[in-house]
Amino acid sequence: MEKKVEISILCQIYGKLLTEKQYDFIDDYYNNDLSLSEIAENNGITRQAVRDNIKKGENKLFEYEEKLRIMNKTLLQEKKIAVILSEITEIKRQSSDKEVAKILEHIKAELNCLV
Repeated sequence: MEKKVEISILCQIYGKLLTEKQYDFIDDYYNNDLSLSEIAENNGITRQAVRDNIKKGENKLFEYEEKLRIMNKTLLQEKKIAVILSEITEIKRQSSDKEVAKILEHIKAELNCLV
C-alpha cells in the first residue's frame, strides 16, 4: 500500500490519539495536500517544526497500528467479505430455488453493511 494512503487511513483510525498539532499537520499534509511550507506559514512556525511534528505523529500512528492492528484486521475482514459476497453471487447464479435466492440476497445485504 502506498505510504500516503496508509498514513491517511491510520490517521482516520488513530488520529484522535495524536496531539492536536500532529493530527492537524498530518491531515493538512496528507489529506489536504498542503506543503510543509504552507502549513508552516498558516501556523506561524518553521517548516522544520512542521516536519518534526508530522514525523512524530507518523511514528505514533505506526506504533499504534503495530500494537492494535486495527487497520490490518479491517483490511483482512474486507477481503474476506468480498470473497464471501462473490461466492454468494455464484451460488445464487447457479441455484434455481427462489427461497435460497431470497436468503442469499438477505445475507449479501447484511455483509454489504459491514464493508
